[in-house]
Amino acid sequence: MAKESPKLAIYIHWPFCKSKCPYCDFNSHVRENVEQERWRGALLSELEYMHGHTGGFTISSIFFGGGTPSLMPPATVEAVIEKAGGLWKMERGVEITLEANPTSVEAGTFTDFKNAGVNRVSLGVQSLRDKELTFLGRGHSSKEAIAAIELARKVFDRYSFDLIYARPKQTIEDWDKELSEALQLAGGHLSLYQLTIEENTAFHHAYAKGGFAMPDEELSEALYKLTEEKMRSVGLIPYEVSNYALAGQESQHNLSYWQGDSYIGVGPGAHGRINIESRSSAAHAEPLNGASPHSARPYLSMDKKRIATQTLKSPERWLENVEKNGNAVEVWQEVPPDVEMEERVMMGLRLLDGINYGEFKEQTGYELEKYINLKKRDFYINQGLLEKDSSALKTTLKGRLLLNKLTAELLA
Repeated sequence: MAKESPKLAIYIHWPFCKSKCPYCDFNSHVRENVEQERWRGALLSELEYMHGHTGGFTISSIFFGGGTPSLMPPATVEAVIEKAGGLWKMERGVEITLEANPTSVEAGTFTDFKNAGVNRVSLGVQSLRDKELTFLGRGHSSKEAIAAIELARKVFDRYSFDLIYARPKQTIEDWDKELSEALQLAGGHLSLYQLTIEENTAFHHAYAKGGFAMPDEELSEALYKLTEEKMRSVGLIPYEVSNYALAGQESQHNLSYWQGDSYIGVGPGAHGRINIESRSSAAHAEPLNGASPHSARPYLSMDKKRIATQTLKSPERWLENVEKNGNAVEVWQEVPPDVEMEERVMMGLRLLDGINYGEFKEQTGYELEKYINLKKRDFYINQGLLEKDSSALKTTLKGRLLLNKLTAELLA
C-alpha cells in the first residue's frame, strides 16, 4: 500500500487594512494604493517557489489572513486557489477560509468570494456594542456587524466570527448579555479572545500612560469561566483555549498549527513550519541581501527535520524581492530539537485534548515525561491546573487561565 502523502496547510498573508486597530500587533499596513496585478503575480510566484520544497504534500487547508484579506479582489483569491490546486493535490472538501471585516462594502463581495472557491469565512466583529467598537478602533457599527454575519450565514455553509472581551470597565453582566446575543447569530464556530496589551501598539502606549485600566485577575477568570460555561451549554466545545466549535466544525487550518502539522506561509511576514522526511535533494534558494548565507537554504538530509520559514515583513521589500527572485524568504532553517519540543508543548497545552504522548514522541523522538519538569507537573496536577491520563497531559479550565505560566514552569 502506498504511503499517504503528508498534509500541508497554506497561509496567504494580505498585509493591507483600511486602518490600524489600536490593539493589533499583526503585520498590517495602511496604503492608499495597491497595485493589484503586481501583488497577484507575486503571490502566485512565491506559492510556486514553496511548491518546489513541498511537492509531495497534499493540501488540507488554505487560509487567507491579514491584514484584511476581504480587501483582496476576488479574482486574486480565485487565482491563488487555482494555482495551489494546479501545483499540489488537494484533499476532498479542503477547507478554504477568508478573514473579513464586516463593513457593508466588503460583505457585499461574499458571493464573489464563494464563487472564487472560498467555503468558510471568519469575520472580525470584535464586539456587538458600538461604544466598544469605537474603543477598539473598528471601522464598522454593530448594525453592520450583524448584517455581515447574517449574510455570511446565507452565503457560506461554514462561518465564524471573533469577539474580544475582558475589555476595560466590562462587567460579568455586560459580557453575559453580549455573549447571549452572539449565540443567537453564531453558526458552528466562535473565536472569543480576552483583550491583551501587545507591545508596540497604540493600546500599549495608552495603557502605559494610564489611559485605561484592564480587568483584574479575578474578574478575568470569572469572565473566562462564564464564557466556557455558556459555550458548552449550547454544544460549542472549547477545542482550543479561545476557540469553540460544534463537533466537526473546528478550524482545520488552525488545528494544523496547534497539532504540529506542516504549513507554509506566503506573503509579507508569513511564517511556516515544514516537516521533511527522507529528502535527498532540494533546490537551493539564493539568500536575500543582508541575510546570512544559510538563512534561505533548506537542509539536505535523510533525517526527519522541521524547517522554519519566514518572509520579509515590509510589503514593499517583499514585493520587490519576489519580483526579482521568485520569493522573499528571509529565514529557512532547521528548528533545533529543544525549540521544536518547546513549541509542541506550548501548542499542545492550548488544545482541549492536550499533548498526546505517542504523537509527541513520534514528532520529536523524545518522550514527553523525559522532557518536561515532572515535579512541576505533579504539583500543578495536585493544584487542579493540569490533569493526565494514559494517553495525554491536559490543562483544566482553571489551568487554561494560567496557560503561559504553566508552560514556562513545565519547560523550566
